[in-house]
Amino acid sequence: MHSVESRFIAIVSGALLVFVAPLFALFLILSSDRVARERLQNTEVLLHANVQALGKPLWDFDRDSVSQIATSLAGDDRIRFVRVRDTSNLLDVQYPLTAPDPSGTQSRVTADILYRATDGIRKVGTAEIWIARDGLFSRFSKDEMAIFAIFFFAVGTLFTAAIIANRITMIRPLMRLTAAIEATRRLGSRHQVDWTSNDEMGSLARNFNDMQSRLERDEAELRLAHVRATDIYNLTPAMLFSIDNGNRLTAVSDYWLVATGYCRDQVIGREFTDFVDEASREEYLNRRQDSQEEGGICEVTARFHRADGTLMDVLILETALKASNDRQALSLSVMTDVSDLKEAEIRNHRQAITDHLTGLLNRQGFEATLDEMFDTAIQSDLQLACLFVDLDRFKWINDNLGHAAGDEVLREVAARLRKQLRANDMIARLGGDEFAILLCASDARQVAVDVCDRLAASFRQPMTVNGSELSISASIGIAVYPDHASSSVDLLQKSDMAMYARKRSGKNGAQIFDKDMLDIARKRHETELCIDQGLREGWFEAHLQPIVSLSDGKLAGFEALMRLRHPVRGILPPGEIIGIAEENGSITKIGEAILSDAIANLATISRVPGLADCYLAINFSPLQFEPPLPNHLASLLLENGITPSRIVIEITEAVLMLDSPVVRRVLQALSALGCRIALDDFGTGYSSLSYLNRFPVDIVKVDQSFVRSLTSDAADVRRKSRMLVEGIRTISHQMGCAVVAEGIETEEQREMLCGMGLDFGQGYLFCKPKPIRALLDDLHKLGAGQLPDTPLAMNS
Repeated sequence: MHSVESRFIAIVSGALLVFVAPLFALFLILSSDRVARERLQNTEVLLHANVQALGKPLWDFDRDSVSQIATSLAGDDRIRFVRVRDTSNLLDVQYPLTAPDPSGTQSRVTADILYRATDGIRKVGTAEIWIARDGLFSRFSKDEMAIFAIFFFAVGTLFTAAIIANRITMIRPLMRLTAAIEATRRLGSRHQVDWTSNDEMGSLARNFNDMQSRLERDEAELRLAHVRATDIYNLTPAMLFSIDNGNRLTAVSDYWLVATGYCRDQVIGREFTDFVDEASREEYLNRRQDSQEEGGICEVTARFHRADGTLMDVLILETALKASNDRQALSLSVMTDVSDLKEAEIRNHRQAITDHLTGLLNRQGFEATLDEMFDTAIQSDLQLACLFVDLDRFKWINDNLGHAAGDEVLREVAARLRKQLRANDMIARLGGDEFAILLCASDARQVAVDVCDRLAASFRQPMTVNGSELSISASIGIAVYPDHASSSVDLLQKSDMAMYARKRSGKNGAQIFDKDMLDIARKRHETELCIDQGLREGWFEAHLQPIVSLSDGKLAGFEALMRLRHPVRGILPPGEIIGIAEENGSITKIGEAILSDAIANLATISRVPGLADCYLAINFSPLQFEPPLPNHLASLLLENGITPSRIVIEITEAVLMLDSPVVRRVLQALSALGCRIALDDFGTGYSSLSYLNRFPVDIVKVDQSFVRSLTSDAADVRRKSRMLVEGIRTISHQMGCAVVAEGIETEEQREMLCGMGLDFGQGYLFCKPKPIRALLDDLHKLGAGQLPDTPLAMNS
């Protein structure tokens, strides 16, 4: 019997037992009690009726009549025992003769027997009957039992009908539903329930059939999707594969097989690490450590062994799938052949750290190698020397011979540097004309000195560039770990400091770092800060020094000199400021500030009586000679109402030595504007009389060292200095140039120079350089453009 039907019978039977049976039992009990009471009452009535008949026989002691009446009473089925006695106990009639067992007696009924005598009603005896105990159903009549039978038949019929109805309406459709489900489970096809009704079971059957239809459609779609996914998996031009928790391959795409050369049977079930090169295996096994979220994408690059034994670099992107109750954890991975990209990456990295011009390491490669060699030196307890090499006058080569020639020089220098180094030494081009060399040895300091000597010797050999021979020199700074530096960055910085120290001390040689350079660097840094702050806050000002005519002592003009007035430290030394400014490129801004201030001061001085035509000499750094300079100067002159002929552009021989086309064009433009050109410090540098012919020079200034030598204690020095000064004066005058003597400090020097025929002079004898206000005060005291009788009056 089906479990549903069993449960239904159990429920119905339970309902009958719980509800119907107790009610029926209660009904039987109540009905039985009622019947018993009615019978007892009838028996009592019968007894009382017969008692009246016993009165006369007992009075007369008529035993036969008494026995007859007792027998009549005992004829009732319910009366088990009858006993009649008179009051004197002479007459005692019992029927039956032996009293039955009292336990079977329901009740005993006793009645007094009375007789109406002449003297009144007298009690003549007693009558006693025992009524038998009836069974539960014996109390009922046949009619009542028929009614009970009908009741039981109705209940049974109802119970049977319920079971049949349940089987028809519930069990049969459920059995069909179960059969459909079982058939679906066994056969795999979606079977439907053959049942139609308008009740809940019909609705259940219809819903089940609809569900089966939908599932059948979904399964068809899933099968189609699976086929499509499999096709996509295999047709995708990418190496797809899946692995389980044990890194075993569970699926691979066709493209994976084609790209690797394996067959599917050869790889399914094998650990993927079997195909990964041993050098990449640990990295592959640790691939998910960087993926913080479970199920996130991780990537790793590894070396993969093809079926033919060759290696390829692959990039693996892996997405992990979480495990479920019916599925173990898997992953979907895509493997891409990046061998070409890896080679390109290596090539790009090599190019990124290599200087394309010389083939040496560039700054990036040098810094990485420096860190590696520094660590090696620490671990091996060796010294590491860093040589910072900077070519001298390389800018002149680029400006005059062109960048192509400069590139050729750099290649040749790189080749010469390589030849002087050992196989394990490292060399790099940091940029421009700067090179760096690393030497690791137990005595790296001495090795560095020896290398510098060899480099200097190699540079003494001229190199031929574009058919011209060039002589190259270099300034080299040396720093050694652990003597001078405790870190790689510090080592490079200290060698750079040493190189600049060599530059400042004359170039063309090597310089080993010492601690004094730190003080120099600190002072240089402080000066750079002062320059920057001075440009922002206007600390730069032009001081003016008078230039006088040596023949009559009149003021001819002024030289503008740069000064930086610090609010706390006062006037800072100009020579140090100019040198640093030219190195860091701020000299152009300083020159613009001094030029603007000096021309404004000239406009102010021009209002002093007798000085309306005096000129202004302004020193220009080589870095200031740029194409916009003439237009900028013309704008300032126009703004201040100054004619260009009153401006003298002072240049040094270093400017002319550059022989730069740009400088030449700027000088020609300034000369065309109307400005005059003065050649400052003539005779101290690489003097060449050709400068006076090749450039538009109007004034030649004799350096103060020659003026000072005129009054030297050594007669030979005095004689040679006089010859040089006279020669400069003669040549300059013949070239149409005026001559100005610098640094005149004594009256004797002034007289000698005047006697030699020099035109103008300047120096402390006449006046120190002064700011505009102090100079104006002196000029107003002196009068209209003429020095007083006492030359030193203006030096106070």
